[in-house]
Amino acid sequence: MMEKKNPIAEKSFLFAIRVVKLYKYLVEEKKEYTLSKQILRAGTSVGANIEEALGGYTKKDFRAKMSISYKEIRETKYWLRLLKETDYITTQQFESLYPDADELGKMLFRIIQNSKP
Repeated sequence: MMEKKNPIAEKSFLFAIRVVKLYKYLVEEKKEYTLSKQILRAGTSVGANIEEALGGYTKKDFRAKMSISYKEIRETKYWLRLLKETDYITTQQFESLYPDADELGKMLFRIIQNSKP
């Protein structure tokens, strides 16, 4: 049986793909190995925690994992801002990724608010 697609799971997965590509760019083109690992970890863990939340057994478990995802997308936004301000990524690269991160953050915040006990 095919699983029904969840909009935030799908969006976070597509975002993670872009983060992996950004990581590869930072390592291969910019020879940046520290900040790139940070954004890779934070940016890909958003979707992983959403997947865990969707498989949660309780509402409390669901909310806890979504809250972790929310914190991780905030951290990802921080790394994106830092990479832009330190000239590791261009304004164009930043403006390509940041709005998606911001939208994910807003979606997660609404989900968390709506799942309050």
